[in-house]
Amino acid sequence: ENAERGCSCISNVSFDSIHSLQLSVLPSFGFLFDIDGVLVRGKTPIPAAKRAFQKLVNSQGQFLVPVVFVTNAGNCLRQKKADQLSHLLGVPISQDQVMMSHSPLRMFKRYHEKCVLVSGQGPLLDIAQDLGFCQPITIDTLREKRPLLDAVDHDRRPSILVSAHFSVVLFGEPVRWETSLQLIIDVLLTSGYPGNPYGQENYPHIPVLACNMDLMWVAEAQSPRFGHGTFMVCLENIYKKITGKELKYEALMGKPSRLTYQYAEHLIRAQALQRSWEQPILTLYAVGDNLMTDVYGANLYNRYLEKNSRQGSKPPAAHCKSVLVCTGVYNPHNEVPLDTRDSITETVFHGHRDFRFDPGLVEPDHIVPDVDAAVDLVFQLENFAPN
Repeated sequence: ENAERGCSCISNVSFDSIHSLQLSVLPSFGFLFDIDGVLVRGKTPIPAAKRAFQKLVNSQGQFLVPVVFVTNAGNCLRQKKADQLSHLLGVPISQDQVMMSHSPLRMFKRYHEKCVLVSGQGPLLDIAQDLGFCQPITIDTLREKRPLLDAVDHDRRPSILVSAHFSVVLFGEPVRWETSLQLIIDVLLTSGYPGNPYGQENYPHIPVLACNMDLMWVAEAQSPRFGHGTFMVCLENIYKKITGKELKYEALMGKPSRLTYQYAEHLIRAQALQRSWEQPILTLYAVGDNLMTDVYGANLYNRYLEKNSRQGSKPPAAHCKSVLVCTGVYNPHNEVPLDTRDSITETVFHGHRDFRFDPGLVEPDHIVPDVDAAVDLVFQLENFAPN
């Protein structure tokens, strides 16, 4: 399907064939909404968001279609994010509709009993324990236990940290990058025994699981801010400069990983089942503001669904369509190029190192001004007219 061009594309879409069909009152589709740059900028709601969500709920505040909020943020618990969204959007949101970048870690049960070093911001221990990790240790705890490792503050008393069977979980960008980078490198180069001498034999290194690969994100500032992907670039390059070897990840999650979209689809189906909607969910509409994250991820997942279909297996959904809004990272001030691939070259690929650049994966199915226009577009494409 060719992508509509420009941020006023709704008026350009032809719905002649759709109007000839019978209106549908039960959803056969679901929404995957990004948050930053789509619904909010920092803590400021985007005006179109409230309008959009008034169309998505009935008079009792119940959703008319399955909706999951898929964010690469990882600095809070799902319930807190659900409460924030409920306040911002004026509709009740449950934590079961919220997917953080770290949500798929619930499935990595083989690491739940191990000692894990967690990096990021927010209530890290609460987040880790909520996901199932029994022995999480924060960077700050490691810094207190091993004061000589962090040459910033010499007034701490040495202590011993027993650290067998270590793993590292990167939830998001930390506050003190230099401290986190130093201590994570120490743990990797000593197989979980920081304070020991570095050893070249410690390769492959202990497992590293990372959430949120966004190089940049938008807040209230006019220009995008460094994201966790930038921190990961620093960690990868420091590790390679010291060892000459590549930093390896046991798992990468958060958009654009396929794992994230599979988990999000599971949540969509759980909602449909709970509401007793018997109509199969055939199409997922991923609404986002970032070509390298939201569009790339949705298109990558769509390719996976189509490949499974061609091979004879029956994937739960048939399609995952990418809808790009112009209120966040992608916010063209000039005329939108006729082909988004013309504006992106491999030399400026903002995706993660382990994801192959493919121009076709950064071409959205639709471009719209904002999330309100996205909802209107999808309702028309699906010929959806709820009671």
